[in-house]
Amino acid sequence: MSRLASACGALLLLLPLGARAGDDITAAQPELPRQKLVIVSKDGTRHVFSVELTRTPREQEVGLMYRTEIRPDGGMLFVWPELQRAQMWMEHCPVPEDMVFIGADDRIASIAENTVPESLAVIDSGVPVKATLELQGGLTAKENINVGDHVEAAALRHP
Repeated sequence: MSRLASACGALLLLLPLGARAGDDITAAQPELPRQKLVIVSKDGTRHVFSVELTRTPREQEVGLMYRTEIRPDGGMLFVWPELQRAQMWMEHCPVPEDMVFIGADDRIASIAENTVPESLAVIDSGVPVKATLELQGGLTAKENINVGDHVEAAALRHP
């Protein structure tokens, strides 16, 4: 068995051999409640987003699957129940994403830029993280968002 997450639908699961997260998902989920999220770059620039917040395992599993666009000021935030290494993929995700992995200190630990739509290749955070933020593909480079930048969001302050 392996630990995988279905990015764009991103729940870490223990999967039986041959099973994949997202196998029974056939359509995008309705838009989830939004929350303000701010990324503060090292130069003090504040990048403000209104991101959908996943609250249940099913919302995390479905994530951004089948969504045909991600707004430049939007995205989706996945807060994991504990600090863990996130491993994700792009199954059923038709648009590229930037995956921003947020460490225990609320700083960006790593970024996977312009992920390949529909790919089953594993996208690994590389280190244990508390959350994953999915943004429009190419946005982190365009806005000069980098590893070490600070992320502010009420959802990151859970116990």
